[in-house]
Amino acid sequence: MNFSYKEIITAFMVLFAVIDIIGNIPIIIDLRKKVGHIQSEKASLISGLIMIIFLFLGQSLLQFIGIDVHSFAVAGSFILFFIALEMILGITLYKDDGNHGTVTATVFPLAFPLIAGPGSLTTLLSLRAEFALENIIVAVILNVIFLYIVLKTSSKIERLIGATGIQIIRKVFGVILLAISVKLFTQNIKMLFV
Repeated sequence: MNFSYKEIITAFMVLFAVIDIIGNIPIIIDLRKKVGHIQSEKASLISGLIMIIFLFLGQSLLQFIGIDVHSFAVAGSFILFFIALEMILGITLYKDDGNHGTVTATVFPLAFPLIAGPGSLTTLLSLRAEFALENIIVAVILNVIFLYIVLKTSSKIERLIGATGIQIIRKVFGVILLAISVKLFTQNIKMLFV
């Protein structure tokens, strides 16, 4: 085992920035209002499992089905783009048909693609090239713990900042998410034509 606190902290911070759970609080609150309840434990575990499985099998899986990492990131940028539009414009593009309720919202769009989405999955592939595997796994676990805490306390956070605060945060982070989606798109679309 090659544990390094520096690698763990760096990998944690990179993943934390990409997952952006604080910025996703308005989306979490909206999802909770739509379906009534979000299963915090399930969402945290599923997103953590997706990230760890992708860490081990991601590149091989994408190559097996004939998709390169850049195409995956471009597709993911569209998902992030539409989520950002919902946040900025106050419209609903993702509609739950009502048949699956809590399970649907917990798995899609919360666990995937919001938390364990293209941004975090492609970041994991990049980290794998630089850091020891065990340090990345610890960083993923720490992010999942933090994620669980935020999901569990989202209603308290909502009460603390109020409806106006949520709307302001939602618009601001919508623009940030839009910028991230554009950056993810432009960085990876170039690589498809190289």
